Amino acid sequence: MPSGTRLSVVLITHNEAELLPDCLASVQWADEIVVLDSSSTDLTRQIALQAGARVFESEGWPGFGKQRQRAQEYATGDFILMLDADERVTPELRRAIEQIARLPPLPDTVYSCARSNLFLGRFMRHSGWYPDRVVRLYARELFRYNDNPVHESLEIRRARVVNLNGCLQHLTCRDLVAFQRKQLQYAEAWALERHRQNKDCGYLAIIGHTLGAFIKTWLLRAGFLDGKQGLLLAMVNAQYTFNKYAALWALRRANKRDA
Repeated sequence: MPSGTRLSVVLITHNEAELLPDCLASVQWADEIVVLDSSSTDLTRQIALQAGARVFESEGWPGFGKQRQRAQEYATGDFILMLDADERVTPELRRAIEQIARLPPLPDTVYSCARSNLFLGRFMRHSGWYPDRVVRLYARELFRYNDNPVHESLEIRRARVVNLNGCLQHLTCRDLVAFQRKQLQYAEAWALERHRQNKDCGYLAIIGHTLGAFIKTWLLRAGFLDGKQGLLLAMVNAQYTFNKYAALWALRRANKRDA
């Protein structure tokens, strides 16, 4: 990094040996790389250590939001760049980040990156998957992630969001079965969280949300322009939505039977 303030790249990992090397290679220019690992049984920790990262181990799994909070506590830089192992920083995005990190953090500003998402061999340009902006660069002492166990986000309050040039390459779905398995886990976590909040949904709502997800992806977000992958993604999004609401419906019915 150029002289000035310091940048910490922060990752949370679990069995990411296959994806981690390219991710770490794309941020070797950072002042510090922090990896908080959650009970990996592959070579994740060794790969991170060999790449020069500061590696820590986490006991238990508190959910994505709290795990990112834990990981950030180990960082020492003025800025945090929060990444996942299946993401890569492109050269254009690197230049944009370096320009920001030369100067002291602004108290009311965070920075977003566009993500270019891979789905079955194609980096999608429509379908709601691009530009898919996410806030990932921020002042370490001023911002942190919320406690959400899934679909966590940075608590930015009223901060100004500045869009950076360049993008993150996100290897979202290279294997459909593995992607579906992860989607099912997310759907279960979503349903459990809504159930704890005493949320409910009716039978017709399951059908409505499912059809709505397909229409939104395929038509409203121009998924048809992404070719075969666009159609498949619309179906996958509909299936994920069905799983979420059907799981919540089932939990509520089971709760009523046991009451």
